[in-house]
Amino acid sequence: MEFNSKQTTKLKVVLMVMLMIMGTQTHAQLSSDFYSESCPSLFPAVRRVMQRAVAKERRMAASLLRLFFHDCFVNGCDGSILLDDTSSFRGEKTAGPNNNSVRGFEVIDKIKSRVEKLCPGVVSCADIVAISARDSVLLLGGPRWSVKLGRRDSKNAGFSAANSGVIPSPFSTLKNLINRFKAQGLSVRDMVALSGAHTIGQAKCLTFRNRIYNESNINLSFALTRRKNCPATSGSGDNKKAPLDIGSPTRFDHSYYNQLLDKKGLLTSDQVLFNGGGTDSLVKTYSRSLNTFYRDFVRAMNKMGDIKPLTGSHGQIRRNCRRPN
Repeated sequence: MEFNSKQTTKLKVVLMVMLMIMGTQTHAQLSSDFYSESCPSLFPAVRRVMQRAVAKERRMAASLLRLFFHDCFVNGCDGSILLDDTSSFRGEKTAGPNNNSVRGFEVIDKIKSRVEKLCPGVVSCADIVAISARDSVLLLGGPRWSVKLGRRDSKNAGFSAANSGVIPSPFSTLKNLINRFKAQGLSVRDMVALSGAHTIGQAKCLTFRNRIYNESNINLSFALTRRKNCPATSGSGDNKKAPLDIGSPTRFDHSYYNQLLDKKGLLTSDQVLFNGGGTDSLVKTYSRSLNTFYRDFVRAMNKMGDIKPLTGSHGQIRRNCRRPN
């Protein structure tokens, strides 16, 4: 009996180790040098297209960073957000959180075309989105980091999933934000750090109208200024834009958090991060230390990039990012 008990214990340990390995195998296959031999000129090729795109329109950097976020939060970082509608599925581009909002597809197309000429059939669209997000931050003065690569592309899109609430809305409560990020394996600290991406980019009037006219936790002067370009009447001026960070809208820094301290968050989902709740201390920390914000942002970006990637024999390497092969 003693021998059988020991054998059973050993078997349990072996099974536990195997399960742990299987659970982490997908993430372990991602590495920063994944294309070092198969496509050594990948990074310079992406950077050149990105430099031209951001020089032409600095807002594009924020758009491509957001594209990565919206891709990863719907069934993982698999490039599904890039797919157009087909006869067999509806793409994610017209889902509520994305419709007439998510952009930058043409830049991804240009990068893919350039990379395909250099390394045909090698680099996935999902990885191109990840690299372009990193370069977006870097080109606007933000931190540099090594992007983990090796993802493959999905063959289908997730229109219903994109509409299911997995992507937090600009009207989110703090509890909703925490829950949505937690569902993706991201911590509260990750969520607050990733929200710092709003140090660049713009938002449409329809996403902040209620905040500037009806919410009380807002700087009055700030609200009055925003009202000049965002009429109170729904349907009037809905698409007029305002910078998410009035201090330095085209520089990736920590000005966003200082605005929250002054109750100048443009979106409801911004200001809830500093509104007497559990994330107030993190906002204060990031407002004081740019290096701490950069460190945590990079860590969170890498964690987000690990959300359910397709690797190995799963998925495919699309030749055209807009449609399956």
